[in-house]
Amino acid sequence: MIAPVLERYLPRVNEAAAAAREATRAFLDQAGQARPPAGSRSADDAVLLVVGELVSNAIRHTDGPCTLRLALRGDGVDIRVTDTSPHPPEPRAPHTEGSGGWGWLVVNHLATDLHIEPAPGGGKTICARVPW
Repeated sequence: MIAPVLERYLPRVNEAAAAAREATRAFLDQAGQARPPAGSRSADDAVLLVVGELVSNAIRHTDGPCTLRLALRGDGVDIRVTDTSPHPPEPRAPHTEGSGGWGWLVVNHLATDLHIEPAPGGGKTICARVPW
């Protein structure tokens, strides 16, 4: 069986993160048919959380749409979110009352091989790998 790959264009709308998580769930179901996760099913939760945070930030902090790309590679899921801003994320101190600042911290905790690449034609791609 060929390892699954997903590429999804997400318009700049409030529902983009929910649509990304829905597409990611379908991708993970397909990936599970190709091979079961190496760890527990909580690996799905980690992938969903990283995708949700990266897409939410792309929509919230840029002026345009984004593209989500997922690929099952070896013992992990490669996540790539491309947006229209060339500027890297600016980590903020987390707000203890829950009003933000936790996303980039969570992504850094759950993901490996986290890096940013310039996107062709402008913008950037945030690349992350989550063990799965």
